[in-house]
Amino acid sequence: MTDRSTQLLDAGRLPLRALLALATAAFITVLTEALPAGVLPAMSAGLGVGESAMGQAVTIYAIGTAVAAIPLSAATAGWRRKRLLLVGVAGFAVANTVTAVSTYFPLTMVGRFVAGVAAGVVWALLAGYARRVAPEHLRGKAIAVVMAGIPLALSLGVPAGTFLGGLLGWRVTFSVMSVLAVVLIAWIVALVPDFPGQRQGGAIPILRPLGVPGVAPILFVTLVFVLAHTILYTYIATFLAGLGMGGSVDLVLLIFGIASMVSIWIVGAHIDRRLRTLTIASTILVALAATFLALMAENPALVYVAVTLWGLGWGGVPTLLQTAAGNAGGEAADAAQAMLVTLWNAAMAAGGVIGGLILAGLGPEAFSWALLLLLLPVLATTVAARTNAFPAKAR
Repeated sequence: MTDRSTQLLDAGRLPLRALLALATAAFITVLTEALPAGVLPAMSAGLGVGESAMGQAVTIYAIGTAVAAIPLSAATAGWRRKRLLLVGVAGFAVANTVTAVSTYFPLTMVGRFVAGVAAGVVWALLAGYARRVAPEHLRGKAIAVVMAGIPLALSLGVPAGTFLGGLLGWRVTFSVMSVLAVVLIAWIVALVPDFPGQRQGGAIPILRPLGVPGVAPILFVTLVFVLAHTILYTYIATFLAGLGMGGSVDLVLLIFGIASMVSIWIVGAHIDRRLRTLTIASTILVALAATFLALMAENPALVYVAVTLWGLGWGGVPTLLQTAAGNAGGEAADAAQAMLVTLWNAAMAAGGVIGGLILAGLGPEAFSWALLLLLLPVLATTVAARTNAFPAKAR
């Protein structure tokens, strides 16, 4: 650990320069995943494939993340954390460079898969890293700082990348992402402290976290909550078009992004003392949003209210669930985080598929009902798991 980080820990303060580097890693991870959606027509034309084929650039990224997180976390458990983080960020630099220069669609998809693998490595590290660089009583706040990179990427990064792609071309956008990754590597080398990996000389059992009290309920909540959210979020443009609000997609997403940032701030301020209350409140807020959209979506003003509630509920969920997994996981915290990342990405992939089936079978108006129904077991599990997963008393 650097002298500066040691001084901050001793003083009971957050090492913001290190945490902001980790937040930038989260930003790059999310932006690398989502950016193709913003420049999809241009990428499709540039590589000579249809837009439906080009859309799989997001899918293959999620597959790479889902298949890599658990096995790579187990295989690299003995690695020093800084070394592993640098390897993950370097993976983004390489993958985005390949995407920027490739004129061959299969090679581009290989690059996207490599980016997904890098994301699996980085996502499994970030929450645990944030916990270790921060004083014990500020660990939840540290994770909130790091997770702020997610809504920043979605609300600012993707629109900026889309604008830059339209102005200078999509290849320039991915080149800028590579440069940002290289800058982040230097930042990590200079300012992020190092920590040892698992002490017992290497890999840890992949399923070990499931035997730790509290971890299984957290993973269940993660899987179902993310699935519920993704079903509606993936098809939000289609849902709004069904309401006659197809021209308001950008505004709706902006409102959602701003509300998510407010949620991150609130969670960061209170998570170390009120994790259980915040998790229950988040679930209720998203459920209220689903209720508004299911029953009163004919009123555009209430749609905006619902989207605000949705963002306020959802924005802090990554921080809450990763903090809960870290708290409950104990010595198996890194493995628990890897399982959480895998289930998170599996739920995202499943959300797109299930949402498509709902759209084909029941129509877009059914999305909000699906969201509401899936949140019922999420709320019941969160309320019931008051001993280890979402404890009534802060640890």
